[in-house]
Amino acid sequence: MAPDQRTQTDVPARLDRLPWSAFHRLVVVALGITWILDGLEVTLAGSVAAALQTSPRLHLTGEQVGLTGSAYLAGAVLGSLYFGHLTDRLGRKRLFNVTLGVYLVATALTAFSWDFYSFLLFRFFTGAGIGGEYSAINSAIQELIPARLRGRIDLAINGSFWVGAAGGALLSVALLDPHLLAPDLGWRMAFGSGAVLGLVILYLRRFLPESPRWLMIHGRPGEAARVVSEIEARVMASESVTLPPVSASLALGPSHKVTLVSVARTLLRLYPGRTTLGLVLMASQAFVYNAIFFTYALVLTRFYGVAADRVGLYILPFAVGNFLGPLLLGPLFDSVGRKTMIFATYGLSGLLLAVTAQLFYLGLLDATTQTAMWSIVFFFASAAASAAYLTVGESFPLEIRALTIALFYSFGTLLGGVGGPWLFGVLIASERPNDIVLGYMLGAAVMIVAALVVLKLGVNAERRPLEEVAPPLSQHH
Repeated sequence: MAPDQRTQTDVPARLDRLPWSAFHRLVVVALGITWILDGLEVTLAGSVAAALQTSPRLHLTGEQVGLTGSAYLAGAVLGSLYFGHLTDRLGRKRLFNVTLGVYLVATALTAFSWDFYSFLLFRFFTGAGIGGEYSAINSAIQELIPARLRGRIDLAINGSFWVGAAGGALLSVALLDPHLLAPDLGWRMAFGSGAVLGLVILYLRRFLPESPRWLMIHGRPGEAARVVSEIEARVMASESVTLPPVSASLALGPSHKVTLVSVARTLLRLYPGRTTLGLVLMASQAFVYNAIFFTYALVLTRFYGVAADRVGLYILPFAVGNFLGPLLLGPLFDSVGRKTMIFATYGLSGLLLAVTAQLFYLGLLDATTQTAMWSIVFFFASAAASAAYLTVGESFPLEIRALTIALFYSFGTLLGGVGGPWLFGVLIASERPNDIVLGYMLGAAVMIVAALVVLKLGVNAERRPLEEVAPPLSQHH
């Protein structure tokens, strides 16, 4: 294609004018399940920790259990970067099947682990599958959902992590009951359950097309138009509607070849403000989540005298608050707008966390009121965290969308998953309530600073086509 030759395409406009339909519901179920799987995996791993230590075959030490958690995290970070790069190169559909396949095989193999090293290896690959899913899935969902609904759908899907967490907690109670299953069988079945769920999803994903937006920017406009026509036919048939014609079109130059240099240039020179915003949002929510979640059981058992086997009951209302936040507040991100709502959710969760810390310090809380306060804090913090993923997904050009999601996710995971727990481990070890309060206050400050950064650098992306929020790199030629 000659440098001055541009291809006109109406693919984005046609996708964005579609009414909500059975096709979109399939997208949400078949792709959005990833977050539920992650919630399930993380909770199961925590719940079976004791069983792994008493398992006749594995007999892991406490330190080895901790290492397997780190292996899962390392897998998620490396998997998201590796598969994120491939998702931009080879397509969304190919990769969301590959990453689910990696997860499925790895979690099934985990159920058959025979010693510490096999368990460690399989947990690493389970994490790699889930990490890879994030980039493939978030990019595909945002590219297939109409612009006017993108905020609420993205938030609801991200919040569904907590449905998986609640499911994992309940499932582990049944599977780890020694009266029901032999001690070496329960934890194996717990990991096997993820593989069974994965198989169902793999089947559902057969009915999803490649992202037309991805085809469009990879020099395949004809194929992109054909896929959109098929989606339109499905929508008209299922909803019994006729679709209005579209007039808006987009001019695309030659396909942009993505290199590390072009990624760095896009993030640091073209969109430095958005890059800063994404890092601040991801890091602050990851830090606060780990601050509370890693100290949750400890505060309940050590300061309120809750029995260790009753902690799960206090996690349930926490999970409910975390799921309801993004679900109920999500529509406001499309109507009131991104900037206002991200500022409000980060700011409110920071202020409420500071209030909770103060009440804890003054000794005015018991196990129930502490849990109630945390559930309210995380009603807002969960919507804030989901909005961080939404922001990094829609703020950068199509050509590098999956890779940027992977980069921000990895950074947030490393900081939140490594830095946060380390710091709070040190604070808890002192066993002084004052030190834990200090940690909570630090988390509150981090969220409030993030809210102020949003006021300065926030992007008004609500109800706007992705190509308008961040023009494709092929337009910069």
